[in-house]
Amino acid sequence: MNVSTQALHDLYERDLDLVLAELKNYQKEENLWRVNGDVINSGGNLILHICGNLRHFIGSMLGGSGYIRQRDDEFNLKDVKKSEMVNEIKATKKIVLETLSNLTDTQLEDNFPVNVFGKEMTTSYFIHHLYGHLNYHLGQLNYHRRLLDS
Repeated sequence: MNVSTQALHDLYERDLDLVLAELKNYQKEENLWRVNGDVINSGGNLILHICGNLRHFIGSMLGGSGYIRQRDDEFNLKDVKKSEMVNEIKATKKIVLETLSNLTDTQLEDNFPVNVFGKEMTTSYFIHHLYGHLNYHLGQLNYHRRLLDS
């Protein structure tokens, strides 16, 4: 791995571990699925979305994992057991880190395999975007847990 890929690997590893920690820190499992007022995404749905997004774009599109995304389920499923969510986060972390470890400099410089935002972008650019997306939802997850799990 080059320095850039190693940094991304380490950041994804750290922050997927933080997603797992947030999940484990919910005092009551049912609070994972609570919403309130304008808070329309539960902590559980945020976790499913983080995992689905990364498993699709990194695991499947770049790593060839064969994962088939069910994006609607990421927001519509409710009451998924905490133990299943732990397994989902671990599976996501495994495929993301394996894929990042195997990317070459040439692959990073190539355009991402699909045009996601109506414009071409390098794989490196999109992986950085996905990292920002992960962090955005990690912050929401932390706030949800602290706000609704007290």
